[in-house]
Amino acid sequence: MSIARVKKNDVVVAIAGVEAGKMGKVLYADRASGRVLVEGLNLVKKALRKSQDRPQGGIVEKEAPVAESKLMLYCPQCKKGVRIKRVAEGDRRVRKCKQCGHVFEG
Repeated sequence: MSIARVKKNDVVVAIAGVEAGKMGKVLYADRASGRVLVEGLNLVKKALRKSQDRPQGGIVEKEAPVAESKLMLYCPQCKKGVRIKRVAEGDRRVRKCKQCGHVFEG
């Protein structure tokens, strides 16, 4: 288990795999397994059985978790995925872009 680089509501960029280059917002981050659910990334098809809500049944597309190591935090100033550093500012530690110094809230 490592220190989380990305948190919920962060914007990230995929750096590896079929989804490389795509951006999305983090919906859920699981620190224990190191996997992250990102909006619009790693879509899988899931078959749903018939129910009262869905009388036809059917196939839906939904996001699947992706490894945190395959993602980079997106810096709005640099306009690309960046590495971060943790810096003490006042009484708390914040995440900063290593290139431009942009502070990531959250």
